[in-house]
Amino acid sequence: MELVKTISNNKLIKSILVVFIGSILLTISAKIKIPFYPVPMTMQTFVVLFLGIAFGYKIGVASVLLYLIEGIAGLPVFSNSPEKGIGIVYFVGPTMGYLIGFVFSSFLAGYFKYNSNYFVNFIKILFSTSIIYIFGVLWLGNLIGWDKPVLQLGVFPFLLAEIFKMLLLVLLIKKIINFRNFI
Repeated sequence: MELVKTISNNKLIKSILVVFIGSILLTISAKIKIPFYPVPMTMQTFVVLFLGIAFGYKIGVASVLLYLIEGIAGLPVFSNSPEKGIGIVYFVGPTMGYLIGFVFSSFLAGYFKYNSNYFVNFIKILFSTSIIYIFGVLWLGNLIGWDKPVLQLGVFPFLLAEIFKMLLLVLLIKKIINFRNFI
């Protein structure tokens, strides 16, 4: 019985550690801007999906939620913070829908089962990524008004970068899934 408790505690400790590391990876991915056309690219959406795929939906969602809590609490973890604000003020700004979409995207990416079919895997990753943009556009449209070019502001500038990140995930999916063995 004692051995079962020890194993269970070790698994919990590993899971908590991975969640913290996941939130750190998200923070780093938000801060590094890679020159890309037409706007600089961060690797945030890549990391959001990576966490779900690599560690499963529970760890992925927990990592994203911790990241969001850190940001809402005032830590400068979000992209463009502290330059454009911190805490709840930044969170409820134009990017709130995207940030909330991260939670659902990581869940889906972790929930899906992947195989060696690149096309099917791409569709699953495309669907998971689309959730981020659906939440983002819905919030952005309500915030700035639907009379504004919401898609031109909140989706189109990011499409090339997202396609690049999705293709990268598809190519690395077998290696990413192997991370689950660490937990």
